[in-house]
Amino acid sequence: MFTSASKLFQSLGKFSFMVVWFSLSLIINMSDPLVSRAQRPTSFSVVVAIDFGTTSSGYAFSFSNDPEAIHMMRKWEGGDPGVANQKTPTSLLLTPEGAFHSFGYTARDYYHDLDPEEAQDWLYFEKFKMKIHSTSDLTMKTELEAVNGKKVQALEVFAHALRFFKQHAVQELKDQCPSLQEKDAIRWVITVPAIWKQPAKQFMREAAYKAGLVSPANPEQLLIALEPEAASIYCRKLRLNQLIDLSCKPVANGLAPELSIDSSFRQAREQLRRSRHSRTFLVESGVGELWSEMQAGDRYIVADCGGGTVDLTVHQIEQPQGTLKELYKASGGPYGAVGVDLAFETLLGQIFGEDFIATFKAKRPAAWVDLTIAFEARKRAAAPFRSNPLNVSLPFSFIDFYRRHRGQNVETALKRSSVNFVKWSSQGMLRMSSEAMNDLFQPTVSQIIRHIDDLLKKPDVKEIKFLFLVGGFAESAMLQHAVQSAFGSLCRVIIPQDVGLTILKGAVLFGLDPTIVRVRRSPLTYGVGVLNKFVEGKHPKEKLLVKEGKNWCTDIFEKFVSVDQSVALGEVVQRSYCPARLGQRKIIINIYCCATDDVVYITDPGVRKCGTLSLELDEVDEPTCPKSRRREIRASMQFGDTELKVAAMDVRTSKTVRAAIDFLSN
Repeated sequence: MFTSASKLFQSLGKFSFMVVWFSLSLIINMSDPLVSRAQRPTSFSVVVAIDFGTTSSGYAFSFSNDPEAIHMMRKWEGGDPGVANQKTPTSLLLTPEGAFHSFGYTARDYYHDLDPEEAQDWLYFEKFKMKIHSTSDLTMKTELEAVNGKKVQALEVFAHALRFFKQHAVQELKDQCPSLQEKDAIRWVITVPAIWKQPAKQFMREAAYKAGLVSPANPEQLLIALEPEAASIYCRKLRLNQLIDLSCKPVANGLAPELSIDSSFRQAREQLRRSRHSRTFLVESGVGELWSEMQAGDRYIVADCGGGTVDLTVHQIEQPQGTLKELYKASGGPYGAVGVDLAFETLLGQIFGEDFIATFKAKRPAAWVDLTIAFEARKRAAAPFRSNPLNVSLPFSFIDFYRRHRGQNVETALKRSSVNFVKWSSQGMLRMSSEAMNDLFQPTVSQIIRHIDDLLKKPDVKEIKFLFLVGGFAESAMLQHAVQSAFGSLCRVIIPQDVGLTILKGAVLFGLDPTIVRVRRSPLTYGVGVLNKFVEGKHPKEKLLVKEGKNWCTDIFEKFVSVDQSVALGEVVQRSYCPARLGQRKIIINIYCCATDDVVYITDPGVRKCGTLSLELDEVDEPTCPKSRRREIRASMQFGDTELKVAAMDVRTSKTVRAAIDFLSN
């Protein structure tokens, strides 16, 4: 290998160059970075978007010949009193053998009705999306733990869920359009948090391939949509009667009185829009009334407050086309509504003992699910100025299990505990005072407020006109009041009606036109490790490599793109590489990333290998490709899309080279 490399060194002459090393491949970079524009038009008959949430999920679709109509999925069977069931719980049930049984309300209710002993053999998963965000070393073999403690590969779990939605959506589409060709006619969109890193996005794509949504041979048929972006796209279309301004309206769980409508639609279509029983939502062909009032350069924040995470994105309006420009890289964290659930679990541990709660969850998993459902209903009823207590039903199995396990009843436990704001009701309920409920919300809500405040202090985030609050957790009056109190004097806090469906509808619009967000910010600095000429006094001695009498500096971090750098949609960064040997069939290049911009070497603190770029080369015809002629492979990488993409070409033959970036095999 070094012999071949030395011959290449000698033949380079006047070229400036860099060398990339991996395994047995020596790659030489022959070109400076180039930036060009590339857009590939695609056409599909229908767009189906799946909003895969932490606590609830659903799908919606729109036909490309009628893009103003967004059709929500059919109503789900089951549901909870007082909770709209336009989405279904992100709950999956597998049989004891690991086969798919059910999803959503059906899975949850079936599992709840199982005999306690039998339930311990079934594999029940809920709120499992958070695992993908919290796992630092996510791979194709990452496992998820079911409620009973047994483990299943995460890819299998996600594929089961996506396959369920595919089957439901395709059946509904075929009912409406029997001639629809499923294979090529559908563009699929899956939503993910904007703060998810590349491995998590790739994981969702791999799960979609495994579920059969699309084939890996047709990757463009699947789009990954960033949740706050999708919400922002939908908010562009809203009319004034579909927006709730917290600064001037009484709010109760995201609802406000209806306003008079200045309609530009036909009366029949407006009736369809307002029908509470309709599953079809109509959107403006252009931008909505609020957007039409905004000027070029106006800025706003979208705070996507979901079940698991809170995602913040900052957008600027570009007129006259109405496209969006991201002003600051997406930020956020695990501050979703499940934080309130965990606080409730901690409270139960303080009252009944952490060891008992852990034992109860393991021995009576279905009853534990029943208890969390009861709390969810009361959590939705919590309000900042509520004076009367909230009652949370304790399942009989909890009361009975505690008496058997501890030798005393739950009322005695409450009296002996140090928790002052929770009492026992004679109806068999925990009676939580408003102070107790406020305490459960406070840590999670405070983190959200702190994060929004930190974002507003960034130099690039100034003169914000609106703060759009979206996501399932945005329905909470507790969160609404806290956000309005903290930021109402700085900007208008706006909540779309049907706030829990905002992302889903926006994902459909994104699938219809993926070019709406024209400029994004890179979340990290990406690059490769290269060799440069060694410069005395500049490069450290330990980086010196002497080869064939020449001095080289190893481990130089050569950047593709910097953290928070603006990257326009369709822009590509190009590099050309030469294989070290004429017959070399594969080039593998390590990709490194860092959260800062001042990185110099791939060995610097904070730099880590995050992926590999693979180029699969066709066999060359040696008579037509003399050894004296270098074979140049030009790789083009896109950083301005929701996923990092790569394409490659053999410069001599102009043939496409199979190229892929893998973030899951590190």
